[in-house]
Amino acid sequence: MLTALRSAFLLPELRKKILFTLGILLLYRVLAQIPVPGVDREAMGQILQNDLASLFDMLSGGALSRFSIMAMGVYPYITASIIMQLLVPIIPQLEKIAKEEGDAGRQKINQYTTYLTIPLALLQGYGTAALMSGGAFGSSLLPRFGFGKDPLLTIGVLASLLTGSFIALWLGNIITEDGIGNGVSLIIFGGIVSRMWPRLNALLASTNGVFLTLVFTLVTIGTVFLIVYVQEGQRRIPVRYGKRVRTMRGNRLMMVGGQSSYVPIRVNSAGMIPLIFASTLLIFPSTIASAFINSPIPWLQSIAQFLSVNFSIGSTAYWIAYFILVVAFTFFYTAVIFQQQNIPESLQRQGGYIPGIRPGKRTEEYLNKVVNRITLVGALFLGFVAILPWLVSLLLRQPSLSNSALLITSAGLLIVVGVVLDTMKQLEAQLLMRHYEGFIK
Repeated sequence: MLTALRSAFLLPELRKKILFTLGILLLYRVLAQIPVPGVDREAMGQILQNDLASLFDMLSGGALSRFSIMAMGVYPYITASIIMQLLVPIIPQLEKIAKEEGDAGRQKINQYTTYLTIPLALLQGYGTAALMSGGAFGSSLLPRFGFGKDPLLTIGVLASLLTGSFIALWLGNIITEDGIGNGVSLIIFGGIVSRMWPRLNALLASTNGVFLTLVFTLVTIGTVFLIVYVQEGQRRIPVRYGKRVRTMRGNRLMMVGGQSSYVPIRVNSAGMIPLIFASTLLIFPSTIASAFINSPIPWLQSIAQFLSVNFSIGSTAYWIAYFILVVAFTFFYTAVIFQQQNIPESLQRQGGYIPGIRPGKRTEEYLNKVVNRITLVGALFLGFVAILPWLVSLLLRQPSLSNSALLITSAGLLIVVGVVLDTMKQLEAQLLMRHYEGFIK
């Protein structure tokens, strides 16, 4: 790897792309330091004590902790992309555009995704700012936010957040076009890695800090190797195109004609999306309950206290529910993505078939059976990675460290590993085009 990186820097074109990518990431980190109007700077330090705020801060690239103009990052666009992926198989017109119009159809879907990002960014920006104003994240960062309090400030905050979100998306697209790697993923990657140092400092400052840091570092490294192994795992289903006929060549009977290929089915096709779904769904009950924890109504206060205790990170019920939801969402999201690919119909249209399996309905049933079996392994793997911090904290008999048992969160590790692998493959492709030895031998 080091040899390939040195070879990449020796090439002026690749060196320019790598430095350009690093420069854009540095620019994003600079913009992430600019707060929105009306922020109470003294209250910023308390925000990441909330679980939902910590999740959003990871996806915003560390900008939410300062509530900067980049606080939402590319998260509204990611949400819009996920919604569009779920809507395509449901709405016939969208499905027709995606399947029949090729690259032009994909560009239209991307355009619709960008349009959908605008209302989602405004909605998320208003909701996040309202939570900041009400102190739901542990402190009131925007005491004057709200159309009933200060309309001009409220409009300025929403405009700043919307602009910052599209600047982040624009910077990501620039990296994708002129740099190395997927720009949107690299922006999230930079924010996740930047959050690693505060976690490391917090561990070192705790009791038995050196021992805990060593243990958690080893756990993180081991988890990374496990993620790489599973992420690269796939089942290759052989496919043949055209007809093969028997013919005599000299004194030998040979099969000629047709082409052979394979359909790769990944063990983890869903990536880190199920972790985000499950985390968001589990964190919202405790976040909403925090607003009613001091309610004068006894039964409402009791329900709020129950939700706060059982749906907060550290409780056994939270981690069990987390594992179940991650497994369920993995099956759901994989099924949606596989249905959109429509592999059986594509094979039949291109004259391909799986040896021993009839084209059409039988091929679809066979592929669904294989996908379900492979997804079971991937779902259990994601569930294990999700609850690994809790398992480590139980082994060490320190439940309070369940949220920091990994130097990077579970979803963060999946993102980091995926981005690094994708960037390495793109850099390898650039090197192979110039007859250099790549990363993978």
